[in-house]
Amino acid sequence: MKTLADLKIGQKALILDFNIDTIPLKLLEMGCLPGNSVEMLQIAPLGDPIYINVNDSHVAIRIETASEINIEIVSE
Repeated sequence: MKTLADLKIGQKALILDFNIDTIPLKLLEMGCLPGNSVEMLQIAPLGDPIYINVNDSHVAIRIETASEINIEIVSE
């Protein structure tokens, strides 16, 4: 299964599910919920963190957290 950490810049995906115990509450409040779309905007030069657009909010998250969010890629 693909995770948010697998996205490449410009790709869009739908969030399928995640482990609620490993996702910070702030991400949930910003709309990082199953069924919402997410787009990869940037990846830091050393690969961590990543910068995403979820629910019209721009968010930087760590790869460790992104790898806990299962997705389905909808556009390249």
